Amino acid sequence: MRQRAREAARAGHPYRERRTWVPYARISPFLRRAVLIAEDDAFYSHDGFDWNEIRESARHDLQAGRIVRGGSTITQQLAKNLWLGTGRTPLRKLEEAFLAIRLERSLSKRRIFELYLNVIEWGDGIYGCEAAARRWFGTSATALDARQSVRLAAVIANPRRFSPLSPSPRIRRKIRIIATRMRRRGELDEAGWRSVLGLPPAPPPPAVLPDSSGPPPVEAAPADTGGAAEDSAGTG
Repeated sequence: MRQRAREAARAGHPYRERRTWVPYARISPFLRRAVLIAEDDAFYSHDGFDWNEIRESARHDLQAGRIVRGGSTITQQLAKNLWLGTGRTPLRKLEEAFLAIRLERSLSKRRIFELYLNVIEWGDGIYGCEAAARRWFGTSATALDARQSVRLAAVIANPRRFSPLSPSPRIRRKIRIIATRMRRRGELDEAGWRSVLGLPPAPPPPAVLPDSSGPPPVEAAPADTGGAAEDSAGTG
Protein backbone atom coordinates (compact mmCIF):
# COMPACT_ATOMS: atom_id res chain seq x y z
CA MET A 1 0.00 0.00 0.00
CA ARG A 2 2.83 2.42 0.85
CA GLN A 3 4.61 1.52 -2.38
CA ARG A 4 1.51 2.30 -4.45
CA ALA A 5 1.07 5.62 -2.68
CA ARG A 6 4.69 6.57 -3.43
CA GLU A 7 4.32 5.54 -7.07
CA ALA A 8 1.20 7.69 -7.46
CA ALA A 9 2.91 10.66 -5.80
CA ARG A 10 5.94 10.41 -8.11
CA ALA A 11 3.66 10.24 -11.14
CA GLY A 12 1.54 13.14 -9.91
CA HIS A 13 -1.61 11.00 -9.88
CA PRO A 14 -4.31 11.23 -7.22
CA TYR A 15 -4.32 8.22 -4.92
CA ARG A 16 -7.24 7.02 -2.84
CA GLU A 17 -6.97 3.92 -0.71
CA ARG A 18 -10.08 1.80 -0.18
CA ARG A 19 -10.10 -1.04 2.33
CA THR A 20 -12.56 -2.36 4.90
CA TRP A 21 -11.79 -5.26 7.18
CA VAL A 22 -14.23 -8.18 7.11
CA PRO A 23 -13.95 -11.33 9.27
CA TYR A 24 -13.45 -14.72 7.65
CA ALA A 25 -16.97 -15.94 8.43
CA ARG A 26 -18.45 -13.01 6.47
CA ILE A 27 -16.52 -13.74 3.28
CA SER A 28 -18.50 -15.58 0.59
CA PRO A 29 -17.64 -19.31 0.48
CA PHE A 30 -17.65 -19.01 -3.31
CA LEU A 31 -14.86 -16.43 -3.13
CA ARG A 32 -12.83 -18.47 -0.65
CA ARG A 33 -12.97 -21.56 -2.85
CA ALA A 34 -12.30 -19.66 -6.08
CA VAL A 35 -9.25 -17.88 -4.63
CA LEU A 36 -7.75 -21.12 -3.34
CA ILE A 37 -8.12 -22.75 -6.76
CA ALA A 38 -6.72 -19.71 -8.56
CA GLU A 39 -3.75 -19.02 -6.28
CA ASP A 40 -2.85 -21.96 -4.05
CA ASP A 41 -4.85 -25.15 -4.42
CA ALA A 42 -2.62 -26.98 -1.93
CA PHE A 43 -2.80 -24.24 0.73
CA TYR A 44 -4.22 -26.42 3.51
CA SER A 45 -1.76 -29.27 2.91
CA HIS A 46 1.62 -27.49 2.67
CA ASP A 47 3.84 -25.78 5.24
CA GLY A 48 4.03 -22.47 3.42
CA PHE A 49 5.81 -23.67 0.28
CA ASP A 50 4.44 -25.66 -2.63
CA TRP A 51 7.58 -27.43 -3.81
CA ASN A 52 5.96 -28.89 -6.92
CA GLU A 53 4.90 -25.42 -8.02
CA ILE A 54 8.33 -23.99 -7.15
CA ARG A 55 10.06 -26.59 -9.34
CA GLU A 56 7.66 -25.93 -12.21
CA SER A 57 8.18 -22.18 -11.91
CA ALA A 58 11.96 -22.59 -11.85
CA ARG A 59 11.79 -24.65 -15.02
CA HIS A 60 9.75 -21.97 -16.83
CA ASP A 61 12.06 -19.21 -15.59
CA LEU A 62 15.20 -21.04 -16.74
CA GLN A 63 13.71 -21.60 -20.18
CA ALA A 64 12.75 -17.94 -20.49
CA GLY A 65 15.95 -16.59 -18.96
CA ARG A 66 13.92 -14.38 -16.60
CA ILE A 67 11.23 -14.63 -13.94
CA VAL A 68 7.98 -15.32 -15.78
CA ARG A 69 6.08 -17.43 -13.28
CA GLY A 70 5.67 -16.70 -9.58
CA GLY A 71 4.91 -20.00 -7.88
CA SER A 72 4.32 -18.25 -4.54
CA THR A 73 1.84 -19.70 -2.06
CA ILE A 74 -0.81 -17.64 -0.32
CA THR A 75 1.47 -17.50 2.74
CA GLN A 76 4.36 -16.15 0.65
CA GLN A 77 2.09 -13.62 -1.04
CA LEU A 78 0.84 -12.45 2.36
CA ALA A 79 4.42 -11.97 3.56
CA LYS A 80 5.17 -9.88 0.47
CA ASN A 81 1.98 -7.81 0.82
CA LEU A 82 2.54 -7.06 4.51
CA TRP A 83 6.27 -6.34 4.62
CA LEU A 84 7.94 -6.34 1.19
CA GLY A 85 7.65 -4.64 -2.18
CA THR A 86 6.78 -6.05 -5.56
CA GLY A 87 10.37 -6.29 -6.83
CA ARG A 88 11.53 -9.74 -7.94
CA THR A 89 15.08 -10.12 -6.67
CA PRO A 90 16.81 -13.13 -5.05
CA LEU A 91 17.16 -11.19 -1.79
CA ARG A 92 13.47 -10.34 -1.68
CA LYS A 93 12.56 -13.97 -2.30
CA LEU A 94 14.78 -15.04 0.60
CA GLU A 95 13.12 -12.48 2.87
CA GLU A 96 9.73 -13.65 1.68
CA ALA A 97 10.60 -17.29 2.48
CA PHE A 98 11.81 -16.40 5.99
CA LEU A 99 8.65 -14.41 6.73
CA ALA A 100 6.43 -17.16 5.32
CA ILE A 101 7.99 -19.65 7.74
CA ARG A 102 7.30 -17.28 10.64
CA LEU A 103 3.68 -16.84 9.55
CA GLU A 104 3.07 -20.59 9.27
CA ARG A 105 4.57 -21.18 12.72
CA SER A 106 2.68 -18.33 14.40
CA LEU A 107 -0.80 -18.38 12.83
CA SER A 108 -3.46 -20.88 11.84
CA LYS A 109 -4.21 -21.51 8.18
CA ARG A 110 -7.60 -19.86 8.59
CA ARG A 111 -6.02 -16.71 10.06
CA ILE A 112 -3.41 -16.53 7.28
CA PHE A 113 -6.15 -16.84 4.66
CA GLU A 114 -8.30 -14.24 6.42
CA LEU A 115 -5.41 -11.75 6.42
CA TYR A 116 -4.64 -12.48 2.78
CA LEU A 117 -8.22 -11.86 1.65
CA ASN A 118 -8.27 -8.56 3.53
CA VAL A 119 -5.01 -7.07 2.23
CA ILE A 120 -4.70 -8.39 -1.32
CA GLU A 121 -4.68 -5.80 -4.10
CA TRP A 122 -7.74 -5.83 -6.40
CA GLY A 123 -7.21 -2.70 -8.50
CA ASP A 124 -5.76 0.79 -8.07
CA GLY A 125 -6.11 1.65 -4.38
CA ILE A 126 -8.48 -1.28 -3.77
CA TYR A 127 -7.37 -3.65 -1.01
CA GLY A 128 -9.23 -6.62 0.38
CA CYS A 129 -12.32 -8.50 -0.68
CA GLU A 130 -14.84 -6.10 0.88
CA ALA A 131 -13.49 -3.07 -1.01
CA ALA A 132 -13.25 -5.17 -4.18
CA ALA A 133 -16.84 -6.41 -3.88
CA ARG A 134 -18.09 -2.84 -3.35
CA ARG A 135 -15.98 -1.38 -6.15
CA TRP A 136 -16.57 -3.94 -8.87
CA PHE A 137 -20.02 -5.35 -8.11
CA GLY A 138 -21.71 -2.93 -5.72
CA THR A 139 -22.23 -5.57 -3.05
CA SER A 140 -20.56 -6.90 0.09
CA ALA A 141 -17.98 -9.67 0.39
CA THR A 142 -20.65 -11.74 2.14
CA ALA A 143 -23.10 -11.49 -0.76
CA LEU A 144 -20.72 -12.28 -3.64
CA ASP A 145 -22.21 -14.99 -5.84
CA ALA A 146 -20.30 -17.66 -7.77
CA ARG A 147 -19.95 -15.62 -10.97
CA GLN A 148 -18.62 -12.53 -9.18
CA SER A 149 -16.31 -14.58 -6.97
CA VAL A 150 -14.69 -16.46 -9.85
CA ARG A 151 -14.12 -13.24 -11.78
CA LEU A 152 -12.41 -11.62 -8.79
CA ALA A 153 -10.23 -14.68 -8.26
CA ALA A 154 -9.25 -14.79 -11.93
CA VAL A 155 -7.66 -11.31 -11.93
CA ILE A 156 -5.55 -11.65 -8.77
CA ALA A 157 -2.37 -12.30 -10.78
CA ASN A 158 -2.49 -8.75 -12.19
CA PRO A 159 -5.48 -6.80 -10.80
CA ARG A 160 -4.21 -3.43 -12.03
CA ARG A 161 -4.10 -4.66 -15.61
CA PHE A 162 -7.18 -6.89 -15.82
CA SER A 163 -10.77 -6.03 -14.95
CA PRO A 164 -13.30 -8.52 -13.54
CA LEU A 165 -16.03 -6.61 -15.37
CA SER A 166 -14.50 -6.90 -18.85
CA PRO A 167 -12.37 -10.06 -18.83
CA SER A 168 -9.79 -10.46 -21.58
CA PRO A 169 -9.41 -13.80 -23.42
CA ARG A 170 -6.68 -14.77 -20.95
CA ILE A 171 -8.93 -14.05 -17.97
CA ARG A 172 -11.86 -15.85 -19.59
CA ARG A 173 -9.68 -18.96 -19.88
CA LYS A 174 -8.82 -18.72 -16.21
CA ILE A 175 -12.49 -18.22 -15.30
CA ARG A 176 -13.32 -21.45 -17.14
CA ILE A 177 -10.53 -23.35 -15.36
CA ILE A 178 -11.62 -22.16 -11.91
CA ALA A 179 -15.33 -22.77 -12.53
CA THR A 180 -14.73 -26.24 -14.00
CA ARG A 181 -12.65 -27.32 -11.03
CA MET A 182 -15.33 -26.06 -8.65
CA ARG A 183 -17.94 -28.01 -10.58
CA ARG A 184 -15.89 -31.23 -10.51
CA ARG A 185 -15.54 -30.91 -6.74
CA GLY A 186 -19.25 -30.38 -6.19
CA GLU A 187 -18.88 -26.71 -5.24
CA LEU A 188 -20.95 -25.62 -8.26
CA ASP A 189 -23.91 -27.38 -9.83
CA GLU A 190 -24.57 -27.43 -13.56
CA ALA A 191 -26.70 -24.28 -13.45
CA GLY A 192 -24.10 -22.40 -11.41
CA TRP A 193 -21.28 -23.47 -13.71
CA ARG A 194 -23.17 -22.30 -16.79
CA SER A 195 -24.00 -19.00 -15.10
CA VAL A 196 -20.33 -18.34 -14.26
CA LEU A 197 -19.33 -18.96 -17.88
CA GLY A 198 -22.18 -16.88 -19.27
CA LEU A 199 -23.78 -19.88 -20.98
CA PRO A 200 -27.54 -20.19 -21.49
CA PRO A 201 -29.43 -22.54 -19.18
CA ALA A 202 -29.29 -26.19 -20.16
CA PRO A 203 -32.30 -27.31 -22.25
CA PRO A 204 -34.86 -29.43 -20.42
CA PRO A 205 -34.57 -33.20 -20.92
CA PRO A 206 -36.72 -34.61 -23.74
CA ALA A 207 -40.17 -35.88 -22.82
CA VAL A 208 -40.40 -39.62 -22.23
CA LEU A 209 -42.75 -41.20 -24.81
CA PRO A 210 -44.65 -44.46 -24.22
CA ASP A 211 -42.79 -47.59 -25.31
CA SER A 212 -44.32 -48.79 -28.58
CA SER A 213 -42.25 -51.98 -28.83
CA GLY A 214 -44.43 -54.05 -26.46
CA PRO A 215 -47.30 -56.41 -27.36
CA PRO A 216 -50.41 -54.88 -28.98
CA PRO A 217 -53.25 -54.01 -26.65
CA VAL A 218 -55.86 -56.73 -26.12
CA GLU A 219 -59.19 -55.92 -27.82
CA ALA A 220 -62.30 -56.04 -25.67
CA ALA A 221 -64.71 -58.96 -26.34
CA PRO A 222 -67.97 -58.01 -28.16
CA ALA A 223 -71.01 -57.52 -25.99
CA ASP A 224 -73.50 -60.44 -25.78
CA THR A 225 -76.67 -59.45 -27.74
CA GLY A 226 -78.69 -62.59 -26.88
CA GLY A 227 -78.73 -63.86 -30.49
CA ALA A 228 -77.71 -67.41 -29.55
CA ALA A 229 -80.63 -67.77 -27.19
CA GLU A 230 -83.07 -66.56 -29.85
CA ASP A 231 -81.69 -69.15 -32.37
CA SER A 232 -82.07 -71.95 -29.87
CA ALA A 233 -85.62 -70.92 -29.08
CA GLY A 234 -86.52 -70.71 -32.78
CA THR A 235 -85.72 -74.35 -33.47
CA GLY A 236 -88.18 -75.69 -30.96
